[in-house]
Amino acid sequence: MSARSELETRCRRGFRSVMLSNHTAEAYVTSSNAAEPRPLCRMFDDELAWRERSRRERLLKRAHFPVPKGFTNYDWSHVRVPDELGREAIEDCSFVGERQNLVLYGGVGNGKTHMAIACGMAACGHGLATMFTTVSDLVMRMCAAEDAGTLERVFHEVERADLVILDELGYLPIDRRGARLLFQVVSKCYERRSLMVMSSNPWRYQVSDEPGTASNP
Repeated sequence: MSARSELETRCRRGFRSVMLSNHTAEAYVTSSNAAEPRPLCRMFDDELAWRERSRRERLLKRAHFPVPKGFTNYDWSHVRVPDELGREAIEDCSFVGERQNLVLYGGVGNGKTHMAIACGMAACGHGLATMFTTVSDLVMRMCAAEDAGTLERVFHEVERADLVILDELGYLPIDRRGARLLFQVVSKCYERRSLMVMSSNPWRYQVSDEPGTASNP
């Protein structure tokens, strides 16, 4: 491909990316001389790079991560990853594109939340919308929203995410109302988006008929 052809291709791609019509792109590319496309290509490159940075920043802000975490220096020695999944699928978030789910469980201090945040931030870096919350915070939000008649707003936040991360399942008890609402969140994720759940003991609690109570099985 000649230098001129490469510039024309970059110009056409830039026109499409900023949502200008093919008619305008072809009219400019075919009528311009060899020197004219260069500054335009640089402008498109700068604009698209800025848009991508801004989108990643918006995704990180909307995710509501409590602290930033990454996989650099993460200790994988104590983590057992299923063979059919693989560590790479977690680090590059390829499991999200396949709508696969992950359950991270183990004792306190084993890096479950660290891994989940790192994975969520990596997902944002790949342009994937992510939602991070503890189960107790989400249940309280949904109960308050249901009382206020705004529950659909919370569900919309779930539905616009590619990856939903629920931390601390089983850390605090959930009553029947909370369990019902949480089930709706899981249902909205099923085969539509990936769900990542962290728990020190996912089977610790049973749902009680009394609000705010639970019992050990």
